Amino acid sequence: MTHAKRFAGIPMSKTMREICKEEDYAFLEKVEDSRDKGAEQDKLEEEKMREHHEERIRRSQERKQKEEERQRELEEMRKQKEQEWKNHVAELAAEREGALKERALRLREFRSFQRKVHEKEMDLGQGNGCEKIECD
Repeated sequence: MTHAKRFAGIPMSKTMREICKEEDYAFLEKVEDSRDKGAEQDKLEEEKMREHHEERIRRSQERKQKEEERQRELEEMRKQKEQEWKNHVAELAAEREGALKERALRLREFRSFQRKVHEKEMDLGQGNGCEKIECD
């Protein structure tokens, strides 16, 4: 269906039909331009969305990396405190062992002293009882 036949019911001059035809072409060019611009706009929006998505992924990875680093630091701190506690317990055990050895030595010395005193008393009991007790 040609342009002239479409408007057959409306009487128009040849010049008027040409003007209408030019307007139709101009309109169609605008529609095509808007489609092109729409396609360009869509591409720009897709690019923005892709960039936004990549940025979100990057931030997510950064957060994950920071969290892993924080967990590593916490684990290191926990191990360090555990090692400090083990060292503290070892020091206390060494101090107690030293104190027990010292106490055992004093006890042996005291028992030795008691034996000597007892032996002297036994020797004195057999003697006249006037002798003086000497100790180390």
